[in-house]
Amino acid sequence: MEAPSRNLALDLVRVTEAAALASARWLGRGDKESGDQAAVDAMRKTFSSLDIDGTVVIGEGEKDDAPMLYNGERVGSGRGLKVDVAVDPVEGTRLLAFGRPNAISVLGVAPAGSMFRPGPSFYMKKLVVPTAAMGVVDLEAPVAENLRKIGKAVGKDVDDLTVFVLDKPRHERLIAEIRAAGARIQLHTDGDVAGSLMAIDPKNNVDVMMGTGGTPEGVLSAIAIRIMGGQMYARLDPQSYDERNALSDFGYDLRHTFTVEDLVKSEDLYFAASGISGGTFLGGVRYTGLGATTYSLSMRGKTGTVRWIEASHKWDTLMQFSSVKYD
Repeated sequence: MEAPSRNLALDLVRVTEAAALASARWLGRGDKESGDQAAVDAMRKTFSSLDIDGTVVIGEGEKDDAPMLYNGERVGSGRGLKVDVAVDPVEGTRLLAFGRPNAISVLGVAPAGSMFRPGPSFYMKKLVVPTAAMGVVDLEAPVAENLRKIGKAVGKDVDDLTVFVLDKPRHERLIAEIRAAGARIQLHTDGDVAGSLMAIDPKNNVDVMMGTGGTPEGVLSAIAIRIMGGQMYARLDPQSYDERNALSDFGYDLRHTFTVEDLVKSEDLYFAASGISGGTFLGGVRYTGLGATTYSLSMRGKTGTVRWIEASHKWDTLMQFSSVKYD
């Protein structure tokens, strides 16, 4: 029998917890840049304690642009596994800034060279379904047809289904078609990754996620979906002529439908997320004066293990071992 290896996902939770603890101080203060910067700083410091040789493949922003871990940045001690890293220190910076639910800190890791590189792609059309509905939908099929097939697969009438959709002008037609089909809708201003995870989480009342969101968020979501189960069908969906032309120059086929297996070509995956503002997916940071409580999700692809973690942090002892400033 193969000896168990170290579960990197549990180490990654420390990174997302640090980002959540640091950024949650900015909840509702209307300053998304400062909240984001706090999360980035906390992540960088905590990453340095991990024995990995990581390269950020999915980040937001480039070097000297603020604030984000930039694409190509090296993270970890430089020792240990060579890995691709997908990271969003605060997914939903506006949610955090305005005190809205479902802002999370999220992180995924895969063997080096196994993650899809978005290149100049910023947007991707997505359809995320739970395990029961895998293989029964088509990204190009009419909305009503997909909802009917999803309902049959999960054992619900269409009018009992709940669809997660980002509340964006580009989705006016999609929202109208969902309503015409009779399904219910959860409209969210932001939170692409959280929406994908809600759709595959059997404890959540969201049944499917539809619409166009970020390509980097699509790759991050694919890591979790490949571990947790379910499927995402996606196609690059440029929202400007410049983006379309850049994708053409890059050699990407805009007609190709991606699955999670295309976006992360390995099963040796790790994923972690921690709630910042709280909501229907993960609880938010609760400060107690002497410490705080965090709520996180940890996944390991090799074993398929999914852990929901409630952690209590005490400032007086934590700060003896951590250089991260939380207040």
